[in-house]
Amino acid sequence: MKTRILVVEDEHDTLELMAEVFLNKGYRVDKASNGIEALRSVKVNEPDIILTDILMPGMDGMELLRNLAKEYPHIPVIMITAYGTIDNAVEAMKLGAKDYITKPLRFEELTSKVERITQLSSLIKENEFLLNKLQQKYDFTNIIGKTSKIKDLLELVRDVAATNATALIRGESGTGKELIANAIHYNSQRMKRPFIKVNCAVLAESLLESELFGHVKGAFTGAIKDKVGRFELANGGTLFLDEIGDISLKMQSQLLRVLQVGEFERVGGTETLKVDVRIIAATNKNLEEAMERGEFRQDLFYRLNVIPITVPPLRERREDIQYLVSHFIEKFNKIYGKNIREITPKAMAILKNYDYPGNIRELENLIERIVVLNRVDVIDLENLPSIVPASSAENGKINLDGGLTQAVEEYERKLILMALEENGYNKVQTAKALKINRSTFNSKLKKYSIN
Repeated sequence: MKTRILVVEDEHDTLELMAEVFLNKGYRVDKASNGIEALRSVKVNEPDIILTDILMPGMDGMELLRNLAKEYPHIPVIMITAYGTIDNAVEAMKLGAKDYITKPLRFEELTSKVERITQLSSLIKENEFLLNKLQQKYDFTNIIGKTSKIKDLLELVRDVAATNATALIRGESGTGKELIANAIHYNSQRMKRPFIKVNCAVLAESLLESELFGHVKGAFTGAIKDKVGRFELANGGTLFLDEIGDISLKMQSQLLRVLQVGEFERVGGTETLKVDVRIIAATNKNLEEAMERGEFRQDLFYRLNVIPITVPPLRERREDIQYLVSHFIEKFNKIYGKNIREITPKAMAILKNYDYPGNIRELENLIERIVVLNRVDVIDLENLPSIVPASSAENGKINLDGGLTQAVEEYERKLILMALEENGYNKVQTAKALKINRSTFNSKLKKYSIN
């Protein structure tokens, strides 16, 4: 769509000439001879950019600018001024004008300014569109689950997003820690500022230092030019430090200083740089044990752990698996052009019974394989055996990491699920098969979150 420009000028010949110039450049042009006519025109056909003289009868350019700033602050305005009224142009810039040009007009300069501002406005609109897409992608509704643990987590994340506090996200690999970090940033006051991510585990210490803080030319072999670090790139926004438990003690000291005073130097540099950055860190390690071993600084831990956020593993929120499965089936149906409509209760029971050491990431990969490898529209047991690993109850292994009580409860839960499957998910028959009364059976279903 062609860019619409409103030209406001009280001198008729100049107005017509400017209109002709922009029409020949491919713009749609509206004309007005004073501020009052301009406001009427804006209400009927809102322009993409306004070019207005300052000195005009009736409502002059300055008064027009004040009205536009109140009602249409998003429309960029270029002021036209005579040499003797440069002070007015400066005042107009303070009121929100994007630029000004002096008379006598040089049309090449004028069209260049209009094109530059038009391109900038287009980029701003594109950025706003992309930001809106990111906000939709990382909206709280995209954190899928209905268990109490997820509801509590969502409530906490909403509260954290409304602040600038440092947060430490903890959880096993694949639980969705990065998704939580994204949700915090894109629902915070910093959403329009950069969101920079660094995986601290994949870089050697020397490379990580340069990556975080940048370096100056000649700081080390291969430093052929200055490099801006992630802290500078994230200025005004959020820096997400993933796998924070993997950084060295030296790096911990440097990071602590930035958290305390917001200052650092580039590698090899002497200039102290100051930044305003919100830190969100994440780890799958036990930092308390790392502190006891002297591998993680206690003072850094307290700086990071202002708002602790724990993301539960999938095995502790099994009732959410059915919602995640539905979400991933819908996602991969679209990607691969499939039409899988549902998954049978028996197949779902198998999926819910598996422990998923890789958590949501493993479940997502699993559903992708199921969608890719099957041409049916209903997933049943025969579609799973070669894909879903046998449960620990089925292969005779019991996880004793949590002690005897937890192991017994885990075995009992899996035994109930197997009995339900063997009895066609009939609760009366399953209770009889297990030789327990209905009341006891129902209480165990509730205890183990078996729907």
